[in-house]
Amino acid sequence: MLMRTDPFRELDRLAQQLTGPGTWSRPSAMPMDAYRQGDEYVVAFDLPGVPADALDIDVERNMLTVKAERRPVAKADDVQMELSERPLGIFSRQIVLADTLDTEHIQADYDAGVLTLRIPIAERAKPRKISIGVGSGHKEISG
Repeated sequence: MLMRTDPFRELDRLAQQLTGPGTWSRPSAMPMDAYRQGDEYVVAFDLPGVPADALDIDVERNMLTVKAERRPVAKADDVQMELSERPLGIFSRQIVLADTLDTEHIQADYDAGVLTLRIPIAERAKPRKISIGVGSGHKEISG
């Protein structure tokens, strides 16, 4: 038998029971990190226990949507659940991407329950040097 004494974890479990599992019309949020690394933005989502075929990623204009579904594990008839804390259902996250990102070249990798998206910065948004031309005819303005 497993015993637990963390009261905050129990409150989280109760809140989840009240709201129920995520559905396609009302998905639960998924934890994520977002940061800039060199010339790209990296967004990492924690999705442990979600198979790769249960992930859906799409971009429409500048809205990135990630959806995932964690399904219940098939149980044998002789299995009695003692403790169930891992949330099931639909998870979703939408992120508005800046116009300075190249949404045509997003790379997605999924490893060890972490979905990592790499979004390159568009060439037009990268800092660049502007050369200064020196002309032969300077005009002086007098007033």
